[in-house]
Amino acid sequence: MKMRMITAGLALLGSVAASLVVGQAAHADTTICEKYGATTIQGGKYVVINNVWGSDAQQCINVTNNGFTVTQAGHNKAQNGAPAAYPAVYAGCHYANCSSGSGLPLSVSNSQFSSVQTSVSMSYPGSGVYDAAYDIWFDPTPRTDGQNTGAELMVWLNHTGSVQPVGSRVGTVNIAGGTWDVWFGNTGWNVVSYVRTSPTNSISFAVRDFYNDMVNRGYAQRSWYLTSVQAGFEPWVGGAGLAVNNFSYSIGGVVQSPSPSPTQGGNNGGGGACRVSYSKNEWQGGFTAEVTVTNTSSSAVNGWNLGFSFPNNQQITGYWNADISQSGSSVTARNLSYNGSIPPGGTTSFGFQGTWNGSNGNPTNFTLNGTRCS
Repeated sequence: MKMRMITAGLALLGSVAASLVVGQAAHADTTICEKYGATTIQGGKYVVINNVWGSDAQQCINVTNNGFTVTQAGHNKAQNGAPAAYPAVYAGCHYANCSSGSGLPLSVSNSQFSSVQTSVSMSYPGSGVYDAAYDIWFDPTPRTDGQNTGAELMVWLNHTGSVQPVGSRVGTVNIAGGTWDVWFGNTGWNVVSYVRTSPTNSISFAVRDFYNDMVNRGYAQRSWYLTSVQAGFEPWVGGAGLAVNNFSYSIGGVVQSPSPSPTQGGNNGGGGACRVSYSKNEWQGGFTAEVTVTNTSSSAVNGWNLGFSFPNNQQITGYWNADISQSGSSVTARNLSYNGSIPPGGTTSFGFQGTWNGSNGNPTNFTLNGTRCS
């Protein structure tokens, strides 16, 4: 459960002594009104928590197989103080309540950390004061219970009112298809918050992308462990209607294409030899995917386009970190102004959201600047 203040200059809250109330796995929709009520979904793959840690007002959530909706919330907290709650869905371990099959805790130095992917889609009501945010936790040890003491990574998709993250703004960065204000504070552990400069109701990203930025700024260490990946809301006023429509988390779900011997080729003066990793999160009729391209040649790629084909007529409906066009089953992704150069041995990543019907096979026939990657 959350145990920190949300605005700069306020004292750290004392420990929350209450334990999670763990319910039965949610099959049909389940309503939770207990302060620290929790249940599992998708066979225990994820845990959904009500988590009213900062208020005595009643809050209820309706849990579905893919997320939850806040159905009742009588909160009225001062916007310069702590939020009322953090209703959320998560993978990993949170105060000794662990989801199944998450592979967490996971050392950041483990090669599998690079394959940790997550996505979420949310709905926001027309009133209330809240932030909609990921809360991703790291600890110096593989902790499965109690308060993490390494770093708390927050990814704010949206917020209303005058609320702001812990600490102060320290910079701006482009990650996961958006521009983010970076905030840093310490409440007994480092709190690093990425606040999107233009709100969104959905995102898909690799956790490493934000964590690498934290490490580069000196706020985190590669010897630490990822313990949980959570997505939800911090309400101050109201909150009814906030909803996580779909949440996904995966680890190691990567398809590797073999790389050829280094060769020169393609256009825009870049080498073409490459290796491609493709990772997807899917639900009925829809999916998100991230593509990582590694330059395996001995020269830099300066300007790139990656071509590939869908095997099942999937349709791309949105994308980030690349300019993507589609004609039938053929797709071309081109670099943007800030990510056109890939040094020898370097990588670049982009992602997209799409629809499918019948089956959702992985793309084939990857080419970088006209040269096959397989």
